[in-house]
Amino acid sequence: MNTHRFQQRLASLATLPLPLSPVLGLKGLEKESLRVTRDGRIARTPHPQALGSALTHPHITTDYSEALLEFITPPAELPETGLGFLDEIHRFVYAVLPQDELLLCTSMPIGFERDEDIPIARYGDSNIGRMKHIYRVGLAYRYGRAMQAIAGIHFNYSLPTALWPALSPLLELGPASRASQAAAYFALIRNVLRYGWLLLYLFGASPAVDRRFLTCRGGIPQGFEELTPDTFAPPFATSLRMSDIGYKNKTQAALFISTNTLDEYVRSLCHAIETPHPPYQAIGVKVGDRYRQLNANILQIENEYYSPIRPKQIARPYEKPTLALKRRGVRYVELRALDLDPFEPLGIGVGQMRFLELFLWFCLLQDSPPLDREEHQCCQHNLLLTAQRGRDPQLRLRDDGGEIPLRQWAERILACLEPLSRLFDEQGGAGAYGQALADQQRKVADAAHTPSARMIAEMTSRSEPFTAFALRLSQAHADHFRQRPLPEERRRWFEQQAQRSWADQHRLEQEDRLSFEEFLRRYFSETCQAA
Repeated sequence: MNTHRFQQRLASLATLPLPLSPVLGLKGLEKESLRVTRDGRIARTPHPQALGSALTHPHITTDYSEALLEFITPPAELPETGLGFLDEIHRFVYAVLPQDELLLCTSMPIGFERDEDIPIARYGDSNIGRMKHIYRVGLAYRYGRAMQAIAGIHFNYSLPTALWPALSPLLELGPASRASQAAAYFALIRNVLRYGWLLLYLFGASPAVDRRFLTCRGGIPQGFEELTPDTFAPPFATSLRMSDIGYKNKTQAALFISTNTLDEYVRSLCHAIETPHPPYQAIGVKVGDRYRQLNANILQIENEYYSPIRPKQIARPYEKPTLALKRRGVRYVELRALDLDPFEPLGIGVGQMRFLELFLWFCLLQDSPPLDREEHQCCQHNLLLTAQRGRDPQLRLRDDGGEIPLRQWAERILACLEPLSRLFDEQGGAGAYGQALADQQRKVADAAHTPSARMIAEMTSRSEPFTAFALRLSQAHADHFRQRPLPEERRRWFEQQAQRSWADQHRLEQEDRLSFEEFLRRYFSETCQAA
């Protein structure tokens, strides 16, 4: 890892008469949590009516399962603002949930014996609502339901708009434009793929899993040991969510979605969306009068591609994400490789958010040559090794054709972040970025400070099964939120949002004029050449 270009660019950034502080990039969160009962069963109740429509509510929805809630914060400059809004969502939700239901604080799920125990989310009778449900039915046929019940937290980030006129030439991209902005974001994305293993080491919080989850995923894998009753873990794991029992699968492992340019990314992703896959053809698309999947292609839609980071553009109604990117460029990136931190009531803390911002700026400023298929496979290898064995003091990762100890490589990256954290603190961070970095340096110096190690230590010292550990902390978090009801004004605001979302869903259902078959035909007829 050559950091010469990073140091040059950072020095240039520090001398700019900055029109806006770099710490004022917009940050947003998308946090998933599985609804479970106090006795550790996945909730079988429908999405609570009082939370609003999961199809149209801007902040409270569901992901794969009817029981898998997803909370979305508006973009904000300060991490405290986003966390404050996420806190309000939790307090509103806990005022609505039945008293015997909890939000599970861990990424790895509990509460089911079979895939069929996991209810698939429903979104009403509109064409778009039916499409969202059938897409999830397709995921169940392709990968199983248990994999889709895993929860995580996504960190959305956009660089300050006012900085682009200065940033674009600094990054050797010429005058600021939509094209130069896309090129900068894709350079950042390639480096997240190269160095994202560090996030699994620092923030991975899924080192162990319940036996029943493994049963649903095909059995106990080789190398897993029984840690406590019904709890299995490989030694030194950090993030089983990001391992081959989590979001990894053989079909997508063979995919190479180029991140070298926006055009290459859209073209290769569209190829996967438009190419039939024989094993999925064998499942069937519509059998009798029931859909099993949206289509039999490698990917049904763009969202099926599981990547640690995605380029994003806000799509218009019924617009494909790939076409939104091609038409209007990259608006922000979605960092997806983050587990829920069970020790944080919100699943993430302000220090972690500040560190993620530092890390993304490192990935932006660091040299980022094109990423070919071979290097992409190397990046996947490092990510998987860190997920499975990240705390192993002997672990070595691949770099520049050789191998390097994980700890040594991590120290080099964090050393680069020291001058960056000082710059951010000078630009308004007031010491907070330096503290966020110091917290992560402590984890590299001693793996016992990582959340994965802390989880293993707690379960081991208490002889506590994973399910009991998850329920104990989830109950503590529930008490934390339920003991702080929202002020009347904010409660009414959330109630109005819920009511408005039901009206929006009803309007969509009333406005549909096409049959569902014709709706799908028109949606998928828009190809990458449509932009």
